[in-house]
Amino acid sequence: MAKYFDVHPDNPQPRAIRQVADSVRDGALIAYPTDSCYALGCRLGSRDGIERIRTIRHLDDRHHFTLVCQDFAQLGQFVRIDNDVFRSIKASTPGSYTFILPATREVPRMLQHPKKKTVGVRIPDHVVTQALLTELGEPLLSSTLLLPDEEEPLTQGWEIKDRLDHVVDAVVDSGDCGTEPTTVIDFSGGEAEIVRRGAGDISRFE
Repeated sequence: MAKYFDVHPDNPQPRAIRQVADSVRDGALIAYPTDSCYALGCRLGSRDGIERIRTIRHLDDRHHFTLVCQDFAQLGQFVRIDNDVFRSIKASTPGSYTFILPATREVPRMLQHPKKKTVGVRIPDHVVTQALLTELGEPLLSSTLLLPDEEEPLTQGWEIKDRLDHVVDAVVDSGDCGTEPTTVIDFSGGEAEIVRRGAGDISRFE
């Protein structure tokens, strides 16, 4: 049965954030809000968490997981970025974008695309997510909370708790955060390729 955390969207309670971060460190799989929609998240090296996300979402091994990072300095530890790409990404973060880039050795092999050796990264513009990342001190391994055969992600914490009570360990509810996933931009080939049109404005990458 999942723990339920009712967290204020603008002034998240430090005690609740600490409890969520501790549960992630202990191996928990959580549902949490972002600046685009709710997501599933676990600790970076959690093989169990990855398999549970794959099971919940019916994903294959070609799915790009995302490392949700606190800031650009943290993001830079996990992906390789040349100068032109650096400027484009820097101008778009924090925000509702996921960028696919070549992974560094800091990224566990099980998280990388099996052929491309790439990984998704993003820096969210959301108070609660940022508070959690600050407390955690490392990225969250993450995937959009979009269930199989459904067109839109779940948007209400109470509904997530009701439907996923026995497959996640905690639900962080800070109110409605929208239904549109991030815009996904693939920079792994050096040029911007729009993979998914979502919450982030694509005009700067066209």
